[in-house]
Amino acid sequence: GRNKRPPTGQHKHCEKCFSSRCRAPIEISVSCMVINCRLHCGAVFHMCKEEEHKLLCPQEKVPCLNAEYGCPFSMLRFKLAKHLEVCPASTVSCSMEWNRWPLIETKTVLNENVMKEPYSEENLDLSMALRDQRALFNSLKLAPLFPELMEQLEAPEVVDERLGLEAEGAVGGECPDMSSSALASDFTDPNVRVFSGEEVAEMTQAEREALAKDQNVANLGKYNAWESMFSKDKHSCKHAEKSAETRETTSSQKDGNKMANAEEHLNHDISGLAPWQDGVLERLRSEVASKDFNMYLVHHGRMLLQFGQISACTPREKDFVYGSLEPIPVQTLHSFKVPTSYRAIRNRIGDSIKEKKEETKGIDTSDLGVTNDDISKCDVVMATLVCSLEKELKGKFISETFSDDGISIHIGTQTYLFESTPFKTSASLADVTAESKPCLKFHLQAESVTTRHNKACSAFTFLCHHFFRRDEFPSHFKNVHADIQSSLSGWFEQRCPLSYLGCTYSQRKFRPARQKAKVTYSQELSTFTLKPEVSPLLYEGVKTNLARNPESLSSLPFEILQHIAGFLDSLALSQLAQVSHYMREVCSTLLQERGMVSLKWEKKTYSHGGSSWRARKKVWQFSCLFSTVDSWCFDDIPSMSEHLKVCPFYVTEQKSEPVPLARMCGTKEQSQESSTLVSIFLPQP
Repeated sequence: GRNKRPPTGQHKHCEKCFSSRCRAPIEISVSCMVINCRLHCGAVFHMCKEEEHKLLCPQEKVPCLNAEYGCPFSMLRFKLAKHLEVCPASTVSCSMEWNRWPLIETKTVLNENVMKEPYSEENLDLSMALRDQRALFNSLKLAPLFPELMEQLEAPEVVDERLGLEAEGAVGGECPDMSSSALASDFTDPNVRVFSGEEVAEMTQAEREALAKDQNVANLGKYNAWESMFSKDKHSCKHAEKSAETRETTSSQKDGNKMANAEEHLNHDISGLAPWQDGVLERLRSEVASKDFNMYLVHHGRMLLQFGQISACTPREKDFVYGSLEPIPVQTLHSFKVPTSYRAIRNRIGDSIKEKKEETKGIDTSDLGVTNDDISKCDVVMATLVCSLEKELKGKFISETFSDDGISIHIGTQTYLFESTPFKTSASLADVTAESKPCLKFHLQAESVTTRHNKACSAFTFLCHHFFRRDEFPSHFKNVHADIQSSLSGWFEQRCPLSYLGCTYSQRKFRPARQKAKVTYSQELSTFTLKPEVSPLLYEGVKTNLARNPESLSSLPFEILQHIAGFLDSLALSQLAQVSHYMREVCSTLLQERGMVSLKWEKKTYSHGGSSWRARKKVWQFSCLFSTVDSWCFDDIPSMSEHLKVCPFYVTEQKSEPVPLARMCGTKEQSQESSTLVSIFLPQP
């Protein structure tokens, strides 16, 4: 076989030699001396393999594997695996999910009473329910659900339809001969131009060629691609024209053919079949068969739209013309016989002789003889939640136009009557309910069922979606989700047994075993926090000192503040960094050790319409992780029975008169007959 050449920089003998005791003589282009690793890793190799050994040497200093994602550390290669556990760029997104049911009952006493009381961060289940409701209301847009209730923008009277959706030339630029009134028109959509005044005249072939040669147009970089596509289509059209001419003419009329070719060249713009030539569709419709005409529209539809030959929305009279179209026989249980030839596919197929007249008849609340003011308004929150569930989980709207068999169309007629209509185009459910009275439309209890299980379709799913360092994630999941969130319904936090009647009392049963702190919920951070309990004795004299010197903490040396900040958790560091610029500098010294880094991506849109995402900068931040709680213990609080003694909803009934038992409700004779214990259990005749 052919000899394999050694890699660049290595000798012929050194390529196959892996012995640390090699005694081969040193010869030019054959072998070299054996050396030890300069970093004292213990490896022995030929000198020509030193560069190759640097790629594997455990003592070589290399950047972190996440250097492209923002990690600034460089270390020895054998420390890379250990560093990944605490790498600031190795972040994890919490994917914990839970479901929450919307309220079906119209009167919910508990939710109404809870919202009347002053808000407290210690009510964990209420705070979490409000957080989920706020996140859902911000994500629900009203335009896809109620398009008929949106604000209608005023459009100009005349719209240019011949130029399609955009007034663009052959290479994507704007038409240079557009009138001044068209350029000064209003815009209803950034991507659609609506003209007012006189209609723009259709461009001729000479104007299109002048536009194609114009250098002052947009998207000039794509000119070569467009020109290459047009030239190929034009060449194919010319080849088809020549083939047709050779079939029609005879070989004996050579002079006549020359004159015909010259005349055809002069009248090329009138009789050609290219998409940019005038009247091409009229000539094709009269000269070729229907199937060839349809195939021409399919292949050249984009070019016909670009040159204004057809409109973007084809009218019914210009639709595809079906000739003799036979259905493909399919063996099914139910046979459906399609007519062998039909033309109007948009009309429902029926008896062509006895056509029924269409009559539009609406059944509305106006038939009841009441005005719109007397009709009760719909709740915008409940209607939006129901429509959103219908769209996302059941696959269709409550009021939707849909088709069963591709021929017949069902039109939905259900409408809603809201007080705040019409809605803005970009309005969300949170914008509509911003000025209304605060309310809670979800249950306080949540269900921890992930999307990997079959769950009910009438419940909304929420996601934690907080980011943590890889070494912080186990502590977050254990304390927040496993210990607190999964035990809110009756174990970690217990509500009064009569809460269904409207009692809002709740108590905390657990506290951290080693930390003197209590669990709260932060609406700004959307997570649970651990708030330390400070003894009142430590506050003695603090208020007077703060009044004299409000910046007493900032007056400490930088090194002492840095040492104090080292004892804080990530959540406390993120809050301390927002106190002042000086404290921000103190916390920034702990970013590489305690913080995490991520790339901030921004979308850039180019002049030709394309877009791309680029990482603009690196963002350092602290996570929302509080101090790890290893164990929990019962809190020293009174039992729930003590609350029931004074609960206003716990009403007792004092019975002074005797109450007959179930067996005593009969007559005296029946009671004497069944006086024994055995007769009680015997079946009655």
